[in-house]
Amino acid sequence: MPSNETPPLLPFPDASTPGFLTLAEEAELAFVQYEKPEPPRWRVYLLHLSLFLITLFTTTLAGVSITAGRLDVIRPDVLWQLPTNQWWAWLEPGLWFSIPFLGVLTVHEFGHYLTARRNDISATLPYFLPFPLGIGTFGAVIRIKERIFSRREFFDVGLAGPLAGFVVAVGVLVYGLTHLPSLEYLYQIHPQYRLYGAEYARYVYPPGRAVGEVLAQPLLFQLLAIWLADPLRLPHPNEIMHYPVLVAGVLSLFFTALNLLPIGQLDGGHILYGLLGRRRAGRVSGMLFCAFIFYAGLGLFSLQSDAETWLYWSVPYLLYLVAVFWRVLPTRRRVLLLALAVGAAQVVVASAWPTAEGNPAWLLFGLLLGRVTGVYHPGAPDERALSPGRRVLGWLMLAIFVLCFTPSPFVFR
Repeated sequence: MPSNETPPLLPFPDASTPGFLTLAEEAELAFVQYEKPEPPRWRVYLLHLSLFLITLFTTTLAGVSITAGRLDVIRPDVLWQLPTNQWWAWLEPGLWFSIPFLGVLTVHEFGHYLTARRNDISATLPYFLPFPLGIGTFGAVIRIKERIFSRREFFDVGLAGPLAGFVVAVGVLVYGLTHLPSLEYLYQIHPQYRLYGAEYARYVYPPGRAVGEVLAQPLLFQLLAIWLADPLRLPHPNEIMHYPVLVAGVLSLFFTALNLLPIGQLDGGHILYGLLGRRRAGRVSGMLFCAFIFYAGLGLFSLQSDAETWLYWSVPYLLYLVAVFWRVLPTRRRVLLLALAVGAAQVVVASAWPTAEGNPAWLLFGLLLGRVTGVYHPGAPDERALSPGRRVLGWLMLAIFVLCFTPSPFVFR
């Protein structure tokens, strides 16, 4: 016969009992079983150091080529063909480029890293990206390993890198402009200039004459040159590539401006999001991205283009525009209309002004922004507005973007 008496409760197992795990310990054990174990710290440091040293090597070799007046494929085999006692003399011009340039990139990335750590945000050390062509590197990046929870943190981390790098880049330019070598340095590269003396540019570069690779001069460089440089020693714009410290400074300004583009999750996108909030920043970022793609492809097609260009390249280019705008608008119909509108506007402008040309090299960067990093900045749980001091600093950084930006660091004529 069943009893109505409540049975006694069993004793709750004690955590000290062998084989017993608390719920938290069971969850942690299950998580560890599926989580990839962290590599040893020495291996992580070795990876970062190795990438830095490889990048130092590639940018040094690139500096040798740039100082000689050309952008070329990096060829380390040339070094092995020289006697070892000539290595330093051959590499020295490249080191005058690579050390200040990588110094700016390093300070930039550690600005991000230290600010992230100050805000208790887990981040990696900088990954330097060597590249066997051009200037020898794609730059450097850090990886944020966890979610950022406030608009202020996005702003602080995004701003710290370009601000720190900009300060060092200006220092590099100030040193380069105040320590220009005498014209004898240029005569050693171009002995024929000795005949013309300080007026060589009037005879070597008459108006309308085509030249090769020219280093572009952002507005800030021009202002500093007027203020600091000795006019008798300041090289003609077509000769600046022979001055490695100036090249390092100008490219540092360019990389600073590139990161300050107020689009998506670039540093400038973080700053824009901090200043305006997610909704307004998204609108501005979307419009700037469309303008960016419009400029990049300007001049590829016009009513004066030959039939072969239209036949073979118009459809692939339209598919590119659809791909790059795929995440800009919510529906396929709107994306197609936007792609057609941008393409048609490019044709109209290029036909009306045949000399108007963009920079097709930006099309690849635009594809990276549109398909990988994203055009719109993600929101944060804490959307509180920035302090007045941060807002002033944010608008100042956008002004610095204008001072440092050029459509392309190198102009080929």
